[in-house]
Amino acid sequence: MTRRPETYIYDALQAANAIEAFVVGQGYADYQESALLRSAVERQFEIIGEALNRLRQLDVELFARVRGGRQAIGLRNILIHGYASVDDAIVWATLEQDLPLMQVDLETLIASNPSDQ
Repeated sequence: MTRRPETYIYDALQAANAIEAFVVGQGYADYQESALLRSAVERQFEIIGEALNRLRQLDVELFARVRGGRQAIGLRNILIHGYASVDDAIVWATLEQDLPLMQVDLETLIASNPSDQ
């Protein structure tokens, strides 16, 4: 069953919002010390990367409107295939710098096409 592009946008936004909720009141040191927090954040980044990869396959133009989309797919690949070389500093920097911009873009795409997810 092929899903619509809007579904992948929604999935990526839900995962981004989950990351945001997970790290409220947490700093980088908290992130490094908590295997649970790292696992939760990394899993949501995997979902974002996979959703955006599938979006890219279905609709390149929509995908191009998501800042950091290619980087999110790359991070997903590292998290899944290169798990032994995951750099906490890169994940945290992505969370702080790139994720907020991506959330804005995903929210904009959802608002511009308010169909059923």
